[in-house]
Amino acid sequence: MQLKLLWPGRTKSGEAVRLQEHYLRRIGGLMPVRLVETAAARGMDEKEPGRILEFEAKGLEKHLKDDYIVCLFDQGQEMNSSEFAGFFERRAASATRSAAFLVGGFLGLAPRILERADLRLSLSRMTFSHELCRLMLLEQIYRALSLMKGSSYAK
Repeated sequence: MQLKLLWPGRTKSGEAVRLQEHYLRRIGGLMPVRLVETAAARGMDEKEPGRILEFEAKGLEKHLKDDYIVCLFDQGQEMNSSEFAGFFERRAASATRSAAFLVGGFLGLAPRILERADLRLSLSRMTFSHELCRLMLLEQIYRALSLMKGSSYAK
């Protein structure tokens, strides 16, 4: 199974970028992974959320093929770390398609992107910045793959 991570815009915080690269290296040692940072809707008026979501959706869709799509969504399914590792095990066992994880921008993901999702996943019922969600997702993917591969992971 191959793993794709997609989100609009680059991570701005230098500390977050370093952590992002750290987890991408670790994940890459366990499974092929590719990060795709699409264009963010810069300079658009926040009073036009539909226009922003549409612009970001078009950028994400360019990189979606026949992927198993997992959208981060605040109303999505919640899993603990063991359940998430089980999800990866099941996906790897039947991996006919790459898995694509999508994290939206500050407004989230366009409804049509959410409709395409094979799984809508919630990291928490709390609200986090989209940049923090990226890091949390990377850490949880690394934790799940480590558990799946039988490696120890600091608790």
